[in-house]
Amino acid sequence: MSAATLPAPAEGDARISLRGHLRHTGALVRRNLLWIRQDPESMADALLMPVIFTLLFVYVFGGSIGQALGGGQDGYVQYVIPGMIAMMSMTLAQGVGTGFCQDFNSGVMDRFRSLPIGRGSVLFAKISVEVLRMLFATAVLMIVAVLVGFDITNWPGLLAAVGLSALFASSIMWVFITLGVMMKSAQSVQAMGFLVLFPLQFGSSIFAPTDSMPGWLQAFTDYNPLSALADAARGLMVGGPVAQDLWVTLGWSAAITAVMAPVAIHKFRTKT
Repeated sequence: MSAATLPAPAEGDARISLRGHLRHTGALVRRNLLWIRQDPESMADALLMPVIFTLLFVYVFGGSIGQALGGGQDGYVQYVIPGMIAMMSMTLAQGVGTGFCQDFNSGVMDRFRSLPIGRGSVLFAKISVEVLRMLFATAVLMIVAVLVGFDITNWPGLLAAVGLSALFASSIMWVFITLGVMMKSAQSVQAMGFLVLFPLQFGSSIFAPTDSMPGWLQAFTDYNPLSALADAARGLMVGGPVAQDLWVTLGWSAAITAVMAPVAIHKFRTKT
């Protein structure tokens, strides 16, 4: 086929209808799922991470932290599992950035940008597949949680907590997509991701209450969106206050998406 007969690249997403965007996104989601099918090892982190982290924190730290909570190891299981659902939203979100960078380095993204498809469709497809991976990891987490003694007493609350975590994860993915576009290697994206993830995860109420932390660290945890997400998930799943943490999490999700989604799409369009 000659160059003259090739379809011209789309000049902008505004020229493509909503129906076209949805069709392109669906096709790219299918492409990404087929890639996972051909490379099942790419699901290893989603399968093993929930198992390892659950067993590690329950059996290594559960006794001592559980005693501080007044409920022993069984009480700690009820505390930490909702927090770990929040942790999954951040940890697996990093994968979209490293995968995006690898696709750029392999030339896949250059091929996509030469096709008459919406630029945003490429990004939304990536996020959709990563959210599916997160839901798979959460299902594994809950299976392990039940085996170590977690009591699911509120199924609607559990589903709401998972949905809230998926919403927050999708907003954080825009940050990692931006890193994946801007940085030259997947290793750089991963290294930067750890610098972001570790303070947010461990400087929060995911694994332990914040009451015993120094005042300056408590101030950090008060504004940490992962603390709000973990506390909201905890309230939904095992009972307790929900409204304030729920609104804080929704506010963070909306703000991050509103700021970072346009940045990610712009960087993707203009990357050379």
